[in-house]
Amino acid sequence: MNAPDQPQPPAGSPDFPAGSPYFPASSAPDTPPPPYSYASPSPSPSPHPSASPSPSPRPSRLPSPAYVHGYSDREARRLGDQADTLAQLLHAGTAYPAGSTVLEVGCGVGAQTLHLVNGSPGARIAALDRSAASLDQARAQLAAHAPHAAANVTWHHADLHRLPFSDASFDHVFLCFVLEHLPDPVRALTGLRRVLRPGGTLTAIEGDHGSVVFHPDSPAARRVIDHQVRLQAAAGGNALVGRQLHPLLTGAGFADVAVRPRTVYADASRPGLVSGFTRRTFIAMVESVRDEALAAGLTAPADWDRGITDLRRSAEPGGSFHYTFFKAVAVRPADDPADGGGRGRSGQHSRSAGSFSRVGSSCGMHTNSLTPGASSAASFT
Repeated sequence: MNAPDQPQPPAGSPDFPAGSPYFPASSAPDTPPPPYSYASPSPSPSPHPSASPSPSPRPSRLPSPAYVHGYSDREARRLGDQADTLAQLLHAGTAYPAGSTVLEVGCGVGAQTLHLVNGSPGARIAALDRSAASLDQARAQLAAHAPHAAANVTWHHADLHRLPFSDASFDHVFLCFVLEHLPDPVRALTGLRRVLRPGGTLTAIEGDHGSVVFHPDSPAARRVIDHQVRLQAAAGGNALVGRQLHPLLTGAGFADVAVRPRTVYADASRPGLVSGFTRRTFIAMVESVRDEALAAGLTAPADWDRGITDLRRSAEPGGSFHYTFFKAVAVRPADDPADGGGRGRSGQHSRSAGSFSRVGSSCGMHTNSLTPGASSAASFT
């Protein structure tokens, strides 16, 4: 692993210092850390069986969101490659204090859970997902790669619209690549606000396919990316949700919402990112919807294949690829009603000095700002 271009934030520091308009510089190595294996392992008995009952049926008025990429072994491996390659970029500074309670929503096969437990070894994490098969994989991955953390993680088979937790149960909530698959993100975020204690934080990470820039440019390659965006929208999701994090969180009643970009740039000088992100994460994701795009009549086989061929050129010598993720941290206001589950409220809330001190003590927040106008991803671009 090559040394990052910029120093990492101090251990235990938050990603978003309270009251600071800037973010600490983030960086990522040119080669990813050793990958975990996410190919469907044989589930091992878990010492932490789900503590929650099966969720109640979803209300009929809410469309059932579909995971457009599917639940194949290939997709599980892609999620693992993505999490491992982007660990420093996306998780830098996200460290929860020992003893704090953290809800990870949509943990899937545990790709992000492994990095959460490694970054916050003393935190107590409740990992929740609607797929029992994915939870089986997540348990097995944690047992194989972080057995020391097993006592600090509990697994919950439930729907995020039917959270089996009482009000104000958690100090922090973490969700990564979840909102992009939901037809009503504000409703989901409002429910998460309910289980978060007043003064607690929510961290959300999302991508935005509209941020893609690559060379050599190609209309055919752009069309295959657009097909994936359209298929995700038809499934009830939004592949462009990254740019909407601020209004979604404020609309759900959160305060002190801070959103900043985390940018990936890969060319021949960064072979680890070319392999781990451009090829095995992004292009693999687009390739996975080929059958759906053809079945929907969005494209013809020859046109699809030409677009994928052109897109792959961005990962070859002479090519380059750029993508932007968005990372947000928001706070449940200290004066939020006890149930916290009312309708989302537009606009930010003022937070009392008392709330500021509670958040600071629980997250280890400190002041660490960049020069005005500096990019949080400067070391990565």
